[in-house]
Amino acid sequence: MLLKKSKLARGILAAAFAFAATIASASDTITLRIGAGHPNGPAVYVADVANYFVPEVKRRVAEETEHTIEFVEAYGGAIAGVAETLESVQNGILDIGAYCFCFEPAKLFLHNFPYYAPFGPQDSEQQMTAVRAVYDANPWLTEVFEKEYDQKLLGLHGWDNYHLGTTDPWDTVEDLKGVKIGGAGPNLPWLEYAGAVPVQSTLPDGYLSLSTGVYNGWLMFPSAYLGFKFYEPAPNYTLIGFGAMGVNGLTINSKSYAKLPEDVQKIITEVGRGYEAQSGISNNERQKSGLEGLEKAGANIKRLGPEARAGWAKSLAEFPKRQADDADGRGMPGTAVMKSYIEAVDATGYEWPFTYSLE
Repeated sequence: MLLKKSKLARGILAAAFAFAATIASASDTITLRIGAGHPNGPAVYVADVANYFVPEVKRRVAEETEHTIEFVEAYGGAIAGVAETLESVQNGILDIGAYCFCFEPAKLFLHNFPYYAPFGPQDSEQQMTAVRAVYDANPWLTEVFEKEYDQKLLGLHGWDNYHLGTTDPWDTVEDLKGVKIGGAGPNLPWLEYAGAVPVQSTLPDGYLSLSTGVYNGWLMFPSAYLGFKFYEPAPNYTLIGFGAMGVNGLTINSKSYAKLPEDVQKIITEVGRGYEAQSGISNNERQKSGLEGLEKAGANIKRLGPEARAGWAKSLAEFPKRQADDADGRGMPGTAVMKSYIEAVDATGYEWPFTYSLE
């Protein structure tokens, strides 16, 4: 179980890292602060920052330029928590941050569009192909980071296929009525059909909350369910297939980026897209190893039947349009983005259990 650090402690660490970076900038070595609210390991998007992005940038800068680059790595909320990373990059506390858009329900409401059409691609590579197509077709999604939040989007990432873990076993969807279930926020409306009680929460809070009965279930993908050991208080894991979700991003502060030499900018931009390409591969691997690990750990794994799954998807028929209309009302291109997403998923060849419409 990971202990949450106080905002004061994070502030002290941030000041220390900022001082260290200032000293480093006076030398021949470029130093950047990079961080995430989730820890390296259980969270795949953070693991790819630490194991792919950071070493690849360092390698290429050393081999292709006359510069060297070092990173002060601050994962697990060392500088910024899961709901603070966008702002920390915006304010320059972090030069580069990785975070889930799900923890910015107002500022990045529309960037959570995959959540608004659940039961989509089960394969993370297929999901990321669709999400990238949506970003390419709707430049607003990329431009808003720089125009409103003083940062540049380097690459997208995501979560592997969502399922449901519970403290108690259940046989039919009706058994979930009244059961308190935790989730990130944008995915909580998925529970309406089951009549469950949604509770907004975060991964670092999950183990204790499941253990103490704050809630009795978690909407969660295998990689984190295993990594955070949720199977101990909640050993029942049902494969529902709400879908993989491309709702994470890696961004760099605009001023930090502008200060970099052009050849280093080029490398960071290219490796950022490489980080995005790695996303689907990493999440598919973690989905597989996560399920294998849960089984080995003694979790009770079962699969929801196709008829019940289709009924669950059908019950959310109005959800994509409702969210699109909400985004439109906020001055965001909601209808255009949701239409693009449904079309992009169709173009991958994926067959929805229920066909969503915005009409």
